[in-house]
Amino acid sequence: MALITLMKSLPMAYNRDMQEDKEPLFDAVDTLKACLSINAQMIPRITVNRETMRRAASVGFLNATDMADYLVGQGMPFRKAHDCVGKAVAFALEQGKELDQLSLDELKQFSQLVKADIFDHLTLEHMIDRRQSLGGTSTENVRGAIADAKKALAEEKAG
Repeated sequence: MALITLMKSLPMAYNRDMQEDKEPLFDAVDTLKACLSINAQMIPRITVNRETMRRAASVGFLNATDMADYLVGQGMPFRKAHDCVGKAVAFALEQGKELDQLSLDELKQFSQLVKADIFDHLTLEHMIDRRQSLGGTSTENVRGAIADAKKALAEEKAG
């Protein structure tokens, strides 16, 4: 933040204020080096509890965007879909449920465009695999990133 504040509104050419950028820059580098060192020691020792992760990812209305996208796919304008999903989330909160735990009839209260296939769109697997852009969470993307990382590590060891 100190660097951003310092750089804000400076003229395009040389400015003496740029002499003040060294301390926060070096501090940021030192902090990053410490974080990388800690992570390098921590990551190999991590154990994954799949069931705990699945439970954590299945709550909190993470699938609200997917419901809105579903409605858009059915022909509803996004602004209206966003409003519709907001009302569905509020209703689900009142009921103590997640969106995918509501019945078809309960979901249809918010839009007649909702069909039984909506439940396929609200699953954790669908939410993950839908994100296929570069850096996305789809299974295919993650497997590709892992393969690329393994290849880079092998090349680094060999070279």
